Amino acid sequence: MSLSVLSVSYPFAQVGPDTAGGAEQVLLTLDNALVKSGWQSIVIAPEGSSVHGTLAPVPLVRGRINAEASSYVHELCRKAISFALRHWKVDAVHMHGIDFNEYLPDAGPPVLVTLHLPISWYSHEALKPERPLTFFNCVSKSQMSACPPDVKAFSAVSNGVPLERFASRVSRRGYALSIGRICAEKGFHLAIDAARMARTRLILAGVVFPYEAHEDYYNSEIAPRVDNDWCWFAGAIGFERKRRLLAGARCVLIPSLAPETSSLVAMEALASGTPVIAFPGGALPEIIEHGRTGYLVKDKFEMAEAIAHIGMISRDECMAAANRFSSAGMAESYFDIYRKITEFKRNGGSDVR
Repeated sequence: MSLSVLSVSYPFAQVGPDTAGGAEQVLLTLDNALVKSGWQSIVIAPEGSSVHGTLAPVPLVRGRINAEASSYVHELCRKAISFALRHWKVDAVHMHGIDFNEYLPDAGPPVLVTLHLPISWYSHEALKPERPLTFFNCVSKSQMSACPPDVKAFSAVSNGVPLERFASRVSRRGYALSIGRICAEKGFHLAIDAARMARTRLILAGVVFPYEAHEDYYNSEIAPRVDNDWCWFAGAIGFERKRRLLAGARCVLIPSLAPETSSLVAMEALASGTPVIAFPGGALPEIIEHGRTGYLVKDKFEMAEAIAHIGMISRDECMAAANRFSSAGMAESYFDIYRKITEFKRNGGSDVR
């Protein structure tokens, strides 16, 4: 059965092969898989995005992301979704943004919302929509267990990465690596401190989004720690550069202070044969096997100690463990959900919460 799926991205982040955000990477993977399977893929995303299916762009906010900008873009998203539902025969809508409830269509085909971020970051109203045929997917067991009793997730499909694109046999170059959004909850200042204590150079790569809090964090906690000896800030990086950095790193550091719902970076590191040292928040213990594919540590001091012992972790063990995180398996699981929710509507259902 061939279906038409309308995917709606977070409206402040472009989608493309060099996209930084995890939600955007998942959306692009599904868009590619839909097209390869002969299904129709329509994507609502900021202008400048690059997708495999049909792009229905909304303007990209280029200045500070604040309440005024959000209100403006949310209205454009509502109009874009309304146009898409009129213009194409859409069987299912798949929404990925944390602000999905601001542009959730009033009626129409079933909507699947993937909750990419910690459950506590969503308003209770967003997780209890009055709209029928609205379904939720979590991306890990720990995230699903964090749902309030009156919020029932329809499924839990783990994220996945294109394993074959990361498998690489290159010489380690001795540096530690951190990749992600540059914001306080990611705790990258702690990774810099840990690497310095372990006398290991750290490469930090990531985007500082134009939120006031993100910019303040970079200016107060990251910029003062960056120097030519122990920490180099690479800024935004594309896929090929990320692949090379992962393959050459001694280890990847994930000092997140938030309960991570998943970690594509950890999965990509393991697929590259690179061990991961992380704080054990959220779903990270579901990805990293302590002592086999990396270490789970409680603070920057333990992280520094783990860096010194990371050579004991086998590259082959890391690559073998990564087989659990296939993007092809993720896509097929989502295809099953698309089939189920469209069949549910055809059979006259309205909700499964």
